[in-house]
Amino acid sequence: MPLSAEAVAILSRVSTATITTVLLKKGLRNVWMRGSRPLRPGQPRLVGPAFTLRFVPSREDLATPESWSSPISTRTAIEAMPEGCIAVVDAMGVKDAGIFGDILCARMVKRGVAALITDGVVRDVEGVLGTNLPVWCDGFAAPPSVAGLTFVGWGEPIGCGGVAVFPDDIVVADQDGAVLIPQKMLDHVLAEGPEQERMEAWIVDQVNGGAVLPGLYPMNAETKERYAASKAKK
Repeated sequence: MPLSAEAVAILSRVSTATITTVLLKKGLRNVWMRGSRPLRPGQPRLVGPAFTLRFVPSREDLATPESWSSPISTRTAIEAMPEGCIAVVDAMGVKDAGIFGDILCARMVKRGVAALITDGVVRDVEGVLGTNLPVWCDGFAAPPSVAGLTFVGWGEPIGCGGVAVFPDDIVVADQDGAVLIPQKMLDHVLAEGPEQERMEAWIVDQVNGGAVLPGLYPMNAETKERYAASKAKK
């Protein structure tokens, strides 16, 4: 199901921290992708459907420079990426082989890919930064992917940073990292996320005004009444 422009606009105003709280209240604890940190400080919050790619451990007969010309290659996968997607790559947390470099990232930009997220690392970091493709990863390394990984496919369920990611799940990434919203939970997050943001902003205002935390965060009945009254005035 395509992600609507309205949904993107709403989620762009909801932090990943808030999303984890909203999903935690529904019992989902494991949605934050470990090791996926913004490569460039200050990257804007981005939202998009997941386009999944998967690596497995390196095997010498398969992980070769010749494999880059194979029909099953990262090059071919990039040509299948739809505009607006977020590429989510399972690199098994390997940190000594860069999955993508500047050339592949430049092509992703041309295809309109919103971002790259991985629990692995990139290479050619200066060039990658030069493409202006937003990247969330676990660092950078000089060796190519075949030095430590074998690419096996795309468009299937993966694990990225310890999180199960299915194609077209919704991904939101900001300065706190990348979180996953299962498709069936999207409407709930769209409804509850903005309200959670409003409530926490009101709480911050109360704290800045000198309020103590007990009874405020979390709210007791009296505080809930005051919060409801403040919303009614707007």
